[in-house]
Amino acid sequence: MITEEVRATRQKLVLDHFHDEVRQEWDDVLSTFPHPHYELISTMTVHDGDRAVRGYYHDTRVAFPDQDHEIIALRHSDDAVIVEFWLLGTHRGPLGAVPPTGSRFRVRMTAYFIFDEHEQLVCERVYFDTLTMLRQLIGGLNMKNPRNWILAARCVKGLLKMSGGEPHPSLVNTAPATLAG
Repeated sequence: MITEEVRATRQKLVLDHFHDEVRQEWDDVLSTFPHPHYELISTMTVHDGDRAVRGYYHDTRVAFPDQDHEIIALRHSDDAVIVEFWLLGTHRGPLGAVPPTGSRFRVRMTAYFIFDEHEQLVCERVYFDTLTMLRQLIGGLNMKNPRNWILAARCVKGLLKMSGGEPHPSLVNTAPATLAG
């Protein structure tokens, strides 16, 4: 069981991490990790190390320059802080191969901030429903306007292009948990 002191220290680190992401203070966000590591379960991608994580930050803020969050709940476990939150923003730039739609999104997410035995943040593992986000980005197009038909087709083409990648091996080659019974 973790102590109240450990709980408070972890919670401050996670809340600072969230705050610095919104401010786009990447050096401050990265300083919360000894080695930056993100796992995005919905896309089965991993961003490992300073360069890869900075690339992830860059790409997501080009797509959603006003990205923000609303925290719903924060919970503690023996090795993690679990945060439920709404992620929101406006699609102003390309999201991978998907062109900008100008649509707003608000999607519910859960992030596990995992700590090692030395109380260092070793991973942010994020779960969310990609379809909910994409439905808002593409569904926000006014299809009564024929100009949006071409944009919708480009979005579908971009989604198909992005869906062909292989999942990161560390996210699929997992061992079953050993549970005391």
